[in-house]
Amino acid sequence: MAGDLLPAAELTESGRPVLYSGEVECSLLSAVDLLSEEVPSFPHLKSFLLILTTHRLLLLPPPQTTTDPSRFIPLSSIQQIFSTKKSMFHSPRIRFQVSTTPEGKVSESGRGSKSVVITLVMRGKTDPDSFIVKFWDSWRKRDWEASGSGSGAGSGSGEGSSSLAVRMPVVGLSGILRKEQEMWESTDKTLQDAFQDLNALMSKAKEMVTLAEKMRLKLLSGSNSQPTSGTSNDDEMGTKEEMQDWLLSVGIVSPVTKESAGALYHQQLSRQLADFVKKPLERAGGMINMIDIYCLFNRARGTELISPDDLLQACSLWEKFDVSVMLRKFDSGVMVIQSKTHSDDEIFGRIRSLMMKTEALVNGISASDAAMTLGVAPAMAKEYLLAAEGKGLVCRDVSPDGFRFYINFFLELDPQNIYLVKDHSRYSTWIRAISSR
Repeated sequence: MAGDLLPAAELTESGRPVLYSGEVECSLLSAVDLLSEEVPSFPHLKSFLLILTTHRLLLLPPPQTTTDPSRFIPLSSIQQIFSTKKSMFHSPRIRFQVSTTPEGKVSESGRGSKSVVITLVMRGKTDPDSFIVKFWDSWRKRDWEASGSGSGAGSGSGEGSSSLAVRMPVVGLSGILRKEQEMWESTDKTLQDAFQDLNALMSKAKEMVTLAEKMRLKLLSGSNSQPTSGTSNDDEMGTKEEMQDWLLSVGIVSPVTKESAGALYHQQLSRQLADFVKKPLERAGGMINMIDIYCLFNRARGTELISPDDLLQACSLWEKFDVSVMLRKFDSGVMVIQSKTHSDDEIFGRIRSLMMKTEALVNGISASDAAMTLGVAPAMAKEYLLAAEGKGLVCRDVSPDGFRFYINFFLELDPQNIYLVKDHSRYSTWIRAISSR
């Protein structure tokens, strides 16, 4: 069985792999089979999703199957990668040799006493040459051995200063050509320096994300190990929680990109987005608008920005996955991201309590008033009020000053006697509020 010979891979709630510290995704392939042509007892995995990272080969089962677990092969256990086998009658195959224990299990440390040759059969529409290049690069770099501190990129070109060189006079056609050549050389050097600075910046950005993650884990461990008491300690804990939230939104270590995911880009982006929105949804009370998520998600992705269409398409795919979030569209057309456990009844209860106040009974409330009470944006508060109107809880008054919402008394009126005022009703409360003015 695969569970006996291959290590198990941990997945998030949305089905995305949980990456190690400093681990980055490099390539994704769909419909990949894994087998060993030399050892018949080795597990035969069919139609798995293969994710190549800087540390592992992750094997995720197809979405329609729930019994097969996720597995991985550490790159540290790979001893040799063979050339790609191509044939007109068979799917492309990649063979590599891994070290195993005497029992046949893949060695995570790469120090097994035996070895076995594993074959990857790529049955999907993929480019095997491009994958084998990335496979070789990830294996040769040996990023799993790094301690987490990146190497700084040199910014100097190693050339001496030429400010003291004797310049020939620019005369005639040869002088113009010489000046044009110097201009192109200067432009080329500027571009090279710019790309060096960009690579250094991206390297430093990765270091900062790793540092932020370490600081967040340290704060979490510190807050769990030391009990606090007193007002000063409560303030300190509040500051630590704010610092943890800020560090959490600094960046995504391995964002899904079109280059790495290929045809599976929107599918994997949807799963990564489902994992990312959990914290913002908790802070927003279970619902958040698309604009806020677009800004937060792009800020966390750093230079790998996505378009609004990509975000909308990723959210639309949630209904096909078993995730805890969903895309909701109000009757007005406004779309928000909402937790599946979120209920409008609690929001409607807070709106009802706000409208039963004396000032609200007389003058009604606006979307801004509801926004202050609910702690959401005015546009979101207006959608809540319109939804409450659809439930018959409130009534709407439209004037040149905008919308005003009032508590609905029509449900309490007796059609046979509309002048009858029942005791302890909302209608009687409204009459007392009007009479007291």
